[in-house]
Amino acid sequence: MTTKNADIGLVGLAVMGQNLALNIADHGYTIAVYNRDPKKMVNFIEECKKNEPSHDRVIGHADLASFVLSIKRPRKIVLLVKAGSATDVTINALLPFLEQGDIIIDGGNSLWTDTIRREKELTAKGIDYIGSGVSGGETGARFGPSLMPSGTRKAWESLEPIWRDIAAKVDAKTGEPLEGALPGKPVVGGFSCTEYIGPDGAGHYVKMVHNGIEYIDMQLICEAYWLMKNLLGMEADEIGQVFAEWNKGPLSSFLIEITADILQQKDPMGPGFLVDKILDTAGQKGTGQWTAANALELGAPANAIAAAVYARALSSIKEERVAASKILKGPAIKLESDKKAVIEAIKNALYCSKICAYAQGFQLIDKAQVAYNWKLNFVEIAQIWRGGCIIRARFLQKITDAYTLDSRLKNLMLDPYFTQELSSGQTGWRDVIAMAVKNGIPAQGFSAALAYYDGYRSAVLPANLLQGQRDFFGAHTYERTDKPRGQFYHLDWPEAGRPQLEV
Repeated sequence: MTTKNADIGLVGLAVMGQNLALNIADHGYTIAVYNRDPKKMVNFIEECKKNEPSHDRVIGHADLASFVLSIKRPRKIVLLVKAGSATDVTINALLPFLEQGDIIIDGGNSLWTDTIRREKELTAKGIDYIGSGVSGGETGARFGPSLMPSGTRKAWESLEPIWRDIAAKVDAKTGEPLEGALPGKPVVGGFSCTEYIGPDGAGHYVKMVHNGIEYIDMQLICEAYWLMKNLLGMEADEIGQVFAEWNKGPLSSFLIEITADILQQKDPMGPGFLVDKILDTAGQKGTGQWTAANALELGAPANAIAAAVYARALSSIKEERVAASKILKGPAIKLESDKKAVIEAIKNALYCSKICAYAQGFQLIDKAQVAYNWKLNFVEIAQIWRGGCIIRARFLQKITDAYTLDSRLKNLMLDPYFTQELSSGQTGWRDVIAMAVKNGIPAQGFSAALAYYDGYRSAVLPANLLQGQRDFFGAHTYERTDKPRGQFYHLDWPEAGRPQLEV
C-alpha cells in the first residue's frame, strides 16, 4: 500500500511544472509528481537530488495509481499540461483513482469556457475543480508567481495555504515586490500575490485578460523602441539605456526592465547587438486572440488590445511584407534633431497608451462579470498583478489606489491621478503619433490607444449618421437627441436627393 504522505500532487513536468514543484517543496510541502513520460519524471528527480536543497520533499511516481494514492485527502492535484484536449485527457485518466471531495487545480492557460464546463462535469461526480491562472513564466513559477484561482470557496480554502505560501510577495504598505527568493530560501512576509477571484472560470478569464494586456504592453514598448531607432537614429544599446532610465520612474516594470537588458545584449555570434539579428516575426499562443474576440463578443471597446494582436499577425507574414516593401512606397524618414524632446514625447506616449490599455482590460473584466454572473474585486486583481506576473509594474499600485478610492469606478481614465497624467502627457503623445504618420512608421498601439481616449472623452460621436444608415437600409431604428432615451423611431426614407435608376 502506498503511504499517504504528500501534501499536494502535480501532473506535467515541463519547465513550468518542474519549477512550480520546486517552489512548493521549498515552502516545506511534500509534493508527489507524475509525468506521462516516466523518463522525464526520473530525470527531474535525479536533477533534484543533485541540485535542490528541498529534493527530499519531491516524490516521483511512474504510474497514476500510486501517484494519486500517495496524496493526503482531500487530494489536491495541480495540472500543468497543455491547455485544451490534453487537459481533458489527463482529468479522465485521474478520475478512476479520485474520491469525493478531492480537488483538481488546472494551472494551464485554459479557455475560461472550458473551465466552466469542466467544473460542472466534475461537480456532478463529487470532485472540486479550481481553474487557476499562473503568471510569471518559469522564473515566476520557481520563485513566486501571480496566482488567480477560481472555483468553490470550499476548494479554495483547502488550497489557500499552499497558494499563499508559493505566490510572489509584495510589501503590504508600498506594494513594491519583495525580491531575493533563492532555492530553499523563499521570501516570507508581505502580501501574497494571490486571492480568490470568483466562481467557475473567473480565474482563467482574469488570466486571459492579463495576457491581453501583456500583448498591448509589449507592443507599445516595441513601438517606443522603433520610433527611437527610426526618428532619432539611435543604436540598440543607447535605446536600452533610455529604457533603463525609464525603469527608475513611473514606467518601472518587469517588461521595461527586460527590454533594457535585451537591447544592450551583444550578439554572441558576431559584432553588433542581438536584437538587430532577431527575425521580426512575432509568435503568439492564442490568449491575446481570445481576449480580443471576447471583447468583440461582449461589445467592450478593447481596440488597443486587438491592435496588438493584429500587429503580431502582420509581423508573421514576413515574405509578403518584404515583397510589398518593393512595391508600396511611403515617405522618406527624416531624422529629428531634438533628441531629448522626442524621447520625452515617446515616454509620454508610452505612459498614456499604457493607461488606456489597462483601462480597456479592466473595462472588459467589468463587462464579463455581468455577462457571466461573477462579482470581482478590482482592488485585489490589481494587487495580485503587482508582483510575480509578466505585467507586474509600479503602475499597478496606482490602479490599486484608484479602485480603493472608488470601487465603482467606471473607467481607470476617470480616476483623478490617471486623468491628470493623460492631460499632461497627451501633447507629446499626439506629437509622436503625428511624427510616426508623417514618416510612415507604423504605430498601431499608440494610435489605437489615442483613438480610444479621444472616443471615450467625446460627448458626441458620428454614430448618429451610422444609425441613420442602418435605419435607411435595414429599418434598424434610431433614438433622437430631443426625446427620452429608450424611445425608438423609424423613417420611411424619402427618395429626394437620390438619383433615379432607369428601368
